[in-house]
Amino acid sequence: MTRRIILSFLALALIGAGAFWLLTTPRTLAAGDLPDHRPDVEHGRYMFFAGGCASCHATPGQEDPLVLGGGLELPSPFGTFHVPNISPDADTGIGGWSTVDFANAMVNGVSPDGSHYYPAFPYTSYQRMKLEDVIDLKAFLDTLAPASTAIPGHDLPFPFNIRRALGVWKLLNFDGEPFAPDPAASEEINRGAYLVTGPGHCGECHTPRDALGGLERDKWLSGAPSPDGKGKVPDITATGLKDWSANDIAYALETGFTPEFDTLGSSMAAVVRNMAELTPEDRAAIAAYLKSVPGQ
Repeated sequence: MTRRIILSFLALALIGAGAFWLLTTPRTLAAGDLPDHRPDVEHGRYMFFAGGCASCHATPGQEDPLVLGGGLELPSPFGTFHVPNISPDADTGIGGWSTVDFANAMVNGVSPDGSHYYPAFPYTSYQRMKLEDVIDLKAFLDTLAPASTAIPGHDLPFPFNIRRALGVWKLLNFDGEPFAPDPAASEEINRGAYLVTGPGHCGECHTPRDALGGLERDKWLSGAPSPDGKGKVPDITATGLKDWSANDIAYALETGFTPEFDTLGSSMAAVVRNMAELTPEDRAAIAAYLKSVPGQ
């Protein structure tokens, strides 16, 4: 009887382990899944600023924001994340990555070796990006100077250091769907929605998170505790920006000046530097979209 019970437990354990392995298997694109698109380096540069890539991936303290050696530390309730080198260096950066490797990282949160990325890398937003924009971004990154900066692994306690378990997290928080325009919204609002929800990844800071770190999408852009635990990230819905016109928002994104004659500081200063590189039409589109989000 004891032997039978032990065998039953072993069988259940094996079934559970098999189910866990299947459920947590990374979903990836094959090279044939990519569109037939000739990379546009200049548009890739535009996506670089729309996504604010340098804000996290430029080495802290350096003068050139286009040397993406990484090294920034991101403290969180789950441990400290170390932002990687995404320069074209073949040994320490992404110089050896193919286009499909890069696309899988961006829209699926999967590394070239097939492991899950932690969502400190905002692929939950980048999944909304058009693959053509991702391809263009990779082409631009390939033109930048390599940096031979080796970045340490993340400093995460158990159980958060078990990467495979991120497959379960993705089942709850990641759908892998590209941006879908709202047929009831204007072209301008849909353009702004794409920039905010996709490359701009604004929701990653401005939307509160649940206990597991997933975005509470029913509170989209309604403000959240700062990821570093210091202060609060503001509500940028129509409710939070009720005293701002769309022109006020667009002007603040370009210059950093608020309607109250104050300036946007802290991490928003870097956002403004990036947004200033966008066209006036795209800043206006972002403003129009934010004014269309009802808030709480």
